[in-house]
Amino acid sequence: MAAEEKELVNGNTALTPKEIVERLDQYIIGQKNAKRAVAVALRNRYRRIQLPEDIRDEVAPKNILMIGPTGVGKTEIARRLAKLCGAPFLKVEATKYTEVGYVGRDVESMVRDLMAVGVNDVKAEMEEQLREKSVPIVEEKLLDLLLPGNKKDEKKSGTILGNIFGAAPVHRGETDAIPAPAGESVPQGGAAEDSADDSTREKFRRMLRDGQLDDREVEITVPPQMPNMEIIAGGNLDDLQNSLQGFATMLHGGARNRRRTVTVREARGILTEETLENLVDRDKVSEIAKHRVEQSGIIFIDEIDKIATKSGEAHGRDVSREGVQRDILPIVEGSNVNTKWGVVNTTHILFIAAGAFSVAAPGDLIPELQGRFPLRVELESLHAADFRRILTETKNALTRQYVALLGTEQVTLTFTDDAIDRMSFLAEEVNGKSENIGARRLHTIMEKVLDDISFSADEHAGETITIDAKYIDEKLNDLVADQDLSRYIL
Repeated sequence: MAAEEKELVNGNTALTPKEIVERLDQYIIGQKNAKRAVAVALRNRYRRIQLPEDIRDEVAPKNILMIGPTGVGKTEIARRLAKLCGAPFLKVEATKYTEVGYVGRDVESMVRDLMAVGVNDVKAEMEEQLREKSVPIVEEKLLDLLLPGNKKDEKKSGTILGNIFGAAPVHRGETDAIPAPAGESVPQGGAAEDSADDSTREKFRRMLRDGQLDDREVEITVPPQMPNMEIIAGGNLDDLQNSLQGFATMLHGGARNRRRTVTVREARGILTEETLENLVDRDKVSEIAKHRVEQSGIIFIDEIDKIATKSGEAHGRDVSREGVQRDILPIVEGSNVNTKWGVVNTTHILFIAAGAFSVAAPGDLIPELQGRFPLRVELESLHAADFRRILTETKNALTRQYVALLGTEQVTLTFTDDAIDRMSFLAEEVNGKSENIGARRLHTIMEKVLDDISFSADEHAGETITIDAKYIDEKLNDLVADQDLSRYIL
């Protein structure tokens, strides 16, 4: 088994389906069928890697189609699943793609975007591993800026604008201007200058490590930011224009190294990023990222119902919808996609599609695409009991978030049980009478309830504010009673 493959089966990737469901339960209430389906799909990846090589490539992932209204947890399930296994994850919306020949993004761009996510993830991991190694390198660069030893070094690194011993830079042969550390003498003349330089450098090193020089200003050379030349058909016109302008500037000699005056604290951050960029092996990053994307990547295609044409009918702007489905089909089946990091095979990428299917039905998708999503799970609408659990049981629940936010203003916020019950009931009632937006309704209600407190929190520092059912009724009853108004506000 290759080293990268061993990496994939370590840690959270080897969780059992029950353990995966338990982890998902911390963030998502209900939806047992959907959680079981994704848990088995994730575990099957672990099982596949254990297989002999001759059969491993034959085992394809079982893609999942989630059916349910907005706000019930479809996207959150997929996102949390990717975090559990550390897999490259990308959420896209089917409606932003168009059939080949139309103006818009082509479906292959989702694979290129997923590869970019994988590269960034691997690069960040490598930089974290190399961060300790970069510390002494950055320290030496900072000392070169603070103590330019000769003209060659000065041109290479820059000069200090104001060091701790005066406004002028410190140069070789000027150590008599630097007071000696307590109990030490500064040698003079000839070979003694080297000893003095070493002593001065070590003194600066100690002060640098102690943070005494953090506010001093230095001048550093910053490389130009290269324009992003990955031009995607149908992309944002402003982005395309900015890229072309950047390219034109570069051609006319405008993309030169520039000098910046920054503090030592800021310089440390800039030099650290620059050093890590040089230490990271880009070829290795691309290789590992490509393997991760191909073997464990997850693409979540939302709003797939919006490209389904009811009963095969197509009129006007709907003409390209079936074409988008046919373009997505080979990506889901398994094909090779060219990216700037190499050719990526999509055979073992897990695709999770989702849609409300309130107008079209899953059967309105083309048969070939339906066959590529063999697992279908229907997510249930949320009720008052579910909303109560969301407000109290989930990790970092909405109530806890608001308590923490207002705690920064020294305001102690408490929610009574009847307040939780009342908000849960109102969320279900408003969802039933207007558009059902699921758990997102709780965000709307909480914001409206706490609007006055959030606005004037600084005036209530040190106070304890209790939110009960009566308080909520005062804030929301008029809105709930006025159905026309509640449609727009709640």
